[in-house]
Amino acid sequence: MRKIEIAAYGVPEEVAQCVEAPDVGAPGAGDIVFDILAFPINPADLSFCRGTYRLAPALPATPGGECVGRVTAIGSAVSGINPGDLVIHMQRENWAQRRRVPATDAIPLPAGIDLKQAAMLRINPATAFCLLEDHVALKPGDWVIQDVANSTVGRHLIVLAGQKGVHTINVVRRSDVTAELRDLGADAVLEDGPGLAQRAKAAAAGAPIRLGIDAISGEAFGRIADCLAEGGVAVNYGGLSGEDPKVSRSALGNGVALMGFNLGRGLAKRSTEQVRALYADLARQLRDGKLYAPVDATYPIEQIKQALVHAQRRGRHGKVLVLPNGPL
Repeated sequence: MRKIEIAAYGVPEEVAQCVEAPDVGAPGAGDIVFDILAFPINPADLSFCRGTYRLAPALPATPGGECVGRVTAIGSAVSGINPGDLVIHMQRENWAQRRRVPATDAIPLPAGIDLKQAAMLRINPATAFCLLEDHVALKPGDWVIQDVANSTVGRHLIVLAGQKGVHTINVVRRSDVTAELRDLGADAVLEDGPGLAQRAKAAAAGAPIRLGIDAISGEAFGRIADCLAEGGVAVNYGGLSGEDPKVSRSALGNGVALMGFNLGRGLAKRSTEQVRALYADLARQLRDGKLYAPVDATYPIEQIKQALVHAQRRGRHGKVLVLPNGPL
């Protein structure tokens, strides 16, 4: 069995190695075993390789926050999951060809779901959902602003906000994605930079912008906070700049609340039943094409270094996926 391992933190494509590893073996009574069909390379995975992620396990370690798999064997005490089923699960270390996990950590997927989309189900759609639900009690007609709007989270957020009747102002760093975001339902698309607050307020026609969502940190977080109405909430969920969030005194004087978000905390607020219901709904939306994330390229697991270089390339039009067990 092949898996990806890092023995030291550093440049992702330099430290990640495709290695031979012992097979996961037969399932215990409460376990399932599945072949991993696809996994994405997310920004958090890159941070994990660099040693800058919030979790830093003892090395050597295997990255990978999510994947989709097909069940090959189940334990004697497992019910509700059968060989042949597609699953996602709630554990890490997914850059491998095969996994064995407790069945209680697995979530079966509906038949007919696109495998590439399923590989990206666990993190980004749920992140977009929780960002919209957990910080401001949004009502139809309210306005939200987000940066990195052409990211996978950003695209899902546009669609999910539209389903709630919430308007979105979407901040990007390149204008060639404007038409794509408008097709998803974006109410406004603005390029990041000076004067963002004035342009955002004009886009909302003076209506209060109650929630701001930032994935960059640094000064970008401050620009999002400056767009908000009195008493608005600015939420940071990513650090693409590598900097700590910076915010103006005027935003603080305007009563803007500053929040941090990660998906683990968002899910921990919910019961097991609520989490499973959330993923069931998101999976159905992916299956039905209501939610969709573009894929820029796929690679075999043996080409992990090339895949990592590609995943860090500016100007990509979608995620980079790795297919550990061959083409889908």
